[in-house]
Amino acid sequence: GPACARIRGADAVTPEDMAVCKVMRFAYADPPYLGCGKLYAKHHPDALIWDDPATHRDLILRLMDEYPDGWGYSLSSTTLHTILPMCPPAVRVMAWVKPFCSFKPNVNPAYAWEPVLVMGGRKRTREEPTVADFVACNITLQRGLTGAKPPAFCLWLFSVLGATEGDTIDDLFPGTGILAETWDAYTRQQGLFHKPAAK
Repeated sequence: GPACARIRGADAVTPEDMAVCKVMRFAYADPPYLGCGKLYAKHHPDALIWDDPATHRDLILRLMDEYPDGWGYSLSSTTLHTILPMCPPAVRVMAWVKPFCSFKPNVNPAYAWEPVLVMGGRKRTREEPTVADFVACNITLQRGLTGAKPPAFCLWLFSVLGATEGDTIDDLFPGTGILAETWDAYTRQQGLFHKPAAK
C-alpha cells in the first residue's frame, strides 16, 4: 500500500512504521437489522434469527475474535441502545448520513442516518489526511435488496479502517456484492498510483 511504499524508501524503519506496513484483515458486517428480519425472509431462510439480540451479540463476539485488526458493523439508530453495550469500550460510533432517504408518512423527524460501529483499524501517520467519523451519501435505489450500501459508503469505510492494497476485507453479509466490487476497484486504483519507482 502507499504507506508501505513510503517506508520501503526510508533509511530507518521503526516499529511504528512496521505496524503501519503490516498486512491486515478486516471485516464488515451488515446483518438484517434487529427487528427487521422479515424484510429478508425471502432472501434467506434464517433471516428471522436476527430479531433476537443474542444473534447480534454472537456476531460481535465473532468479529472481536476473528478480526482483531478491525471491523465495521451497521445497525439502525433505534437499536443502537441495545447493541452498543455488547461492544468493547474502544468501539467508536460513526454515522452514515443520508441527504436523500425514504420519508415515510407520519414519521417526523425522519430517520435520516444510521450508526456504524467501528473497531480497530490501521494507525494513521501524521502525513495522511484525517478521515471524518461520518459519511454523507444517498441511499441506493433499485439494487434489489433493502439496506444495500452505496459505493461512497464503502470507500469511506475503507478509509476509516485504513484498509489498503494488500489487505483483505471480508464482507460477512455480501448481499448485492457492492463492497467486494468497490474494494476491487479501490485496490486496483491504489496499485496504479503506488507502484514502486523504477531503479
